[in-house]
Parts: sequence; C-alpha cells; structure tokens
Amino acid sequence: MDTILKFLRQLESNNNKAWFDSHKNDYLEARSHFNAIVEKLLEGISAFDSSIKGVGVNDCTYRIYKDMRFSKDGLPYKTHFGAFIARGGRKSGFSGYYFHIGTGSGENYPCRSFLAVGNYYMDPKVLRIVREDIELGVGDFDKIIKGLHPSLSLDQDQKLKKAPVGFDPEGAYIDYIKLKNFCLSADFDDSNLDLRDVCGVFRTAKPFLDYINRAIEFVREELSGRA
Repeated sequence: MDTILKFLRQLESNNNKAWFDSHKNDYLEARSHFNAIVEKLLEGISAFDSSIKGVGVNDCTYRIYKDMRFSKDGLPYKTHFGAFIARGGRKSGFSGYYFHIGTGSGENYPCRSFLAVGNYYMDPKVLRIVREDIELGVGDFDKIIKGLHPSLSLDQDQKLKKAPVGFDPEGAYIDYIKLKNFCLSADFDDSNLDLRDVCGVFRTAKPFLDYINRAIEFVREELSGRA
C-alpha cells in the first residue's frame, strides 16, 4: 500500500506527461501492487458472490490516463487507482463492488480511499423498477439496508424533494423512493488495509446488489422481448 500511495502523492504534485514518462517504472510498480490487491478482492468476493467468478483483474481496473475531452481540470492523469468488480466486468452494465485508493485531490473524488456498492448512474427504466419494487416490497428493501455494515451509507446526492410521479408521497418507504442513485459508500483506513475487513463489508451489501441487479435483468429481458 505504501508504494501505491507514495506514487499517487508524487503524481499529484507532478501531473504532467514529462514527469510521468520519466517515472513510468514507478507507475508500473504501483499498478502491480494495486492489481495484486484486486486479485485478492476477487478471490474474497467470489467466496460469497458466485456471479463474479471468472472475472479477471483486467476486467475490473481502469486506465490511469484521463479522457481529456471530459477532464475539467485539464490534468492528464488520475490521482487514484480504482476497480469495479461486477458480473461480466466493469463494462457489463451490472452494478458491482468498487474499491478506490486515492489522494483525495481528484475532481470527482474528494475523499481519499473508499468502498462503494451499486452504481453512480442508474438507467431511468431500471430506476423505475427499483422504486416499484421498494413500494410493493412490504419492507424487504428496508430490511436489506438495516442489515448493512454500519460503515456503509446510502448516497443521498440528487435526492428528490418530492415523490416521483406515480408514487405515494405518504408511503412508508418514500425516502428510499426519492433516491436517484442507489449506491452505498464507506471510507476505509488505507494506512492499515485489511482485505478481510473489506470483503466483510462487501458481503453485507450483496443483498443490496442482488436487489439492484434483479431490476437491471428485468429491464434487459423486457427490452429483449420487444426486439
């Protein structure tokens, strides 16, 4: 972990191509350490979530190079390493487990290192199904939330002020239904990383992930049936 954080801090202070090119070996070493962590995470998560079996490190990890078309700060490199562990890999469209090590200076990631479960963007059709499932589920989603590891919290960003159209504003679970992002997150101490603890946190979130992915599957089947 020290190798990863040392490189990212140096990159934070020298985020330019000339420095990066002259420290390419340092990057490759840091990436190798991170990939080793992801490999262990894949092994640990697959022990309780069989849907990610067969997924490899390259299916989960991201390039450190930014797409400059969307870089708000104009800097060419990310100052974090991230892995999105999902069935079929990070490009599958399914929700998954996210592991992030960073400096806290990135334009999109103000915190240093964290875990997340779910997805930061949800297709409107999937969102509608999740909301309907919650309203008709007689508290099943609420039980899932109450069973999460205490470090995990629901993303409240962009939460609606009013009930979405078609949903009872006085419903028992309207606070969940108002959410636009069904995603969990938790900070962790990257100076004392214990992957068993990380996998333990992720394990408690598997029912949440299954709930979201069930809606994604339903929408895909529905769209396939229309084709």
